Amino acid sequence: MPQSVGFSREKYIEMQSAHIKRRREEIAGKGGKLYLEMGGKLFDDMHASRVLPGFTPDNKIAMLDRLKGDVEILVCINAKDLERHKVRADLDITYEDDVLRLIDVFRERGFLVNNVVVTQLSDDNAMAQTFIARLERLGLTVSRHRTIDGYPTNTAKIVSEEGFGVNEWVETTRDLIVVTAPGPGSGKLATCLSQMYHDHKRGIAAGYAKFETFPIWNLALEHPVNLAYEAATADLDDINLIDPFHLAAYDKKATSYNRDVEVFPLLRTLLEKLSGSSPYNSPTDMGVNMAGHCIIDDEVCRRASSKEIVRRYYKALVEEHRNGDDDIISQRIAMVMSKANVTADDRRVIAAALEVEAETQAPGSAIELHDGTIITGKTSPLLGCSAAMLLNALKQLAGIDPERHLLSPASIEPIQTLKTHHLGSRNPRLHTDEVLIALSVSAATNEDARKALAELKNLKDCDVHTTTILGTVDETIFRNLGVLVTSEPKYQKKALYRKR
Repeated sequence: MPQSVGFSREKYIEMQSAHIKRRREEIAGKGGKLYLEMGGKLFDDMHASRVLPGFTPDNKIAMLDRLKGDVEILVCINAKDLERHKVRADLDITYEDDVLRLIDVFRERGFLVNNVVVTQLSDDNAMAQTFIARLERLGLTVSRHRTIDGYPTNTAKIVSEEGFGVNEWVETTRDLIVVTAPGPGSGKLATCLSQMYHDHKRGIAAGYAKFETFPIWNLALEHPVNLAYEAATADLDDINLIDPFHLAAYDKKATSYNRDVEVFPLLRTLLEKLSGSSPYNSPTDMGVNMAGHCIIDDEVCRRASSKEIVRRYYKALVEEHRNGDDDIISQRIAMVMSKANVTADDRRVIAAALEVEAETQAPGSAIELHDGTIITGKTSPLLGCSAAMLLNALKQLAGIDPERHLLSPASIEPIQTLKTHHLGSRNPRLHTDEVLIALSVSAATNEDARKALAELKNLKDCDVHTTTILGTVDETIFRNLGVLVTSEPKYQKKALYRKR
């Protein structure tokens, strides 16, 4: 049974590309450039695909394909994120590596991208200086943007030679400049404003617009889709709010968030200083987001978003436990859960996995298939609970008798011997990767194994819960399968050192 769809990908690509094209033509007609800040992820937008079922991770880039001949992509990265080795959690790679990955992806799709901006740069940031040298060796042009004291409130200083004036100008060749980054807090808006300042000095007309999928401006403030975004950005302490400028200008409510509202006076002041007036009366006016118009089943999106809020809560609990952090982030998300009126019960796999653990006094796991069937896995001498659950789910999907062994104990034993006698493992149980390899080998001679492997694709977007924190291997396998995993914030065994 396929996953329910709540969002129209085709309608979105059509509406969004047409709307951006109109914005571009308004400024390009004056011989100028439009800087389009891309909030969220331009590529691999996993959050959007989870809360808006039907939205695919490549939706935004597919939309920009319609405008490819007019687009130049500019990638930003915050020097402070380089210094603290910030990691993109959904891909488990550093922001530094993601900059290179994104450039490769854009170029493979035929987009022009030659420039990287390193923002909030200081002379004593050795990591940033090393990365800049690396980028330049790779043939990329790097522009250095400095931290500006008083940003974003001291507009007199910011819009001056002591403010944006100290930043290096990025020379671009197209009239639609898409400004993107590996993640939030990368300095995209400041880069757009700095470019507008320098363009004006050179007699180039420049405009600004923002493409931010979330929060969705024409959905209610406490719609689950918008609350899921608030949960996703709890580490940034972002909050959704009613756009006060929009309410004052039009007497209409529109959903925005604190950072856009805080920086709007700066943007308006800059536009007024550069061109005598601002075309925008509110942060909402700046946006070009059409996502809210493309929801075709609101209830499907509400359910998906409610489960995403719970998933974010458990993710925060696990990270706090792993790092020994205070419960600040999880408590923020707990408040979002309260506003959304959701609990752990909204993620049915949680109760099912805990029930297995209570019955067996060992780690348990559970998966909810797309038809609503709950399949569980328990820990045994041969298999970890995640591996057992994976095999049980594949048997269910393939219509194989649940009592039949896909892998015989005789086929598992050599793998256990290899692990414990030769590879230094103290745990003889098979992980998910080992089970899948064994299943692949068996598929050469076993029809059931072949049928089971063919069902792997149907695990994508299924909910999973485990009663202990996953090891790195299992975590990676589930991520690659597209499975949505949560875990209880505890390890199977107590230990002071753990290999990540």
